[in-house]
Amino acid sequence: MNGIHDMGGMHGFGEIPDIDGPEPFQHGWQRRIFAVNFAIGGLGLWNIDMSRAEMEATPPDEYLAGDDYFRRFLLRLERLAVKHALVSPTELATGLGSEPPRAGLNAINPQQVATMVRKGSSSMRPSNRQARFKVGDRVRALRINPVTHTRLPRYVRGCEGVIELVQGVHVFPDASVLGKDDPQWLYSVLFDGVGVWGKDAEPGLEIVVDAFEPYLEAA
Repeated sequence: MNGIHDMGGMHGFGEIPDIDGPEPFQHGWQRRIFAVNFAIGGLGLWNIDMSRAEMEATPPDEYLAGDDYFRRFLLRLERLAVKHALVSPTELATGLGSEPPRAGLNAINPQQVATMVRKGSSSMRPSNRQARFKVGDRVRALRINPVTHTRLPRYVRGCEGVIELVQGVHVFPDASVLGKDDPQWLYSVLFDGVGVWGKDAEPGLEIVVDAFEPYLEAA
């Protein structure tokens, strides 16, 4: 999907803010919405790639308004909650429950949220299929324009790079977002800045992108 979220290298958006530090939350509501995100996700109604795609579908004016990452979490959760019949649009607008809760769901408890955040989950999958590329191979990122979620950044499409690392087989987001199981080999690909941005790129700039095998072809 080519959306406002994929704006790497575009001019006019200012510098990326410094987020280093021991405290990831600037306000209490951010901490709460982060926990709610895990709690609702724990119902198993959608996966992480479906969740990412929903955030990418945020209209550009809403996506950029306020420029707060956790506000986008909230907008995404509202749409997912309505889509999966967890809440009605009227209930969201009024803040009052007026519909019976969706049956057959088992909520996780607050203690489980902390465990989920701490442990995470691996995206690696077993496979008998051999990797198509090896370290040192020169590859080209395909020039694709899918209408659904993809993890290939728009700015490297059509550019040539070199395989720096073979990371094994992982869940393929482009298939996962559609509810399909199609694990693919994942590579770290090194791109030269001039090859991506042109002659005005910062001298010596290099970009490393994690790219799945279906995104690449031999150069």
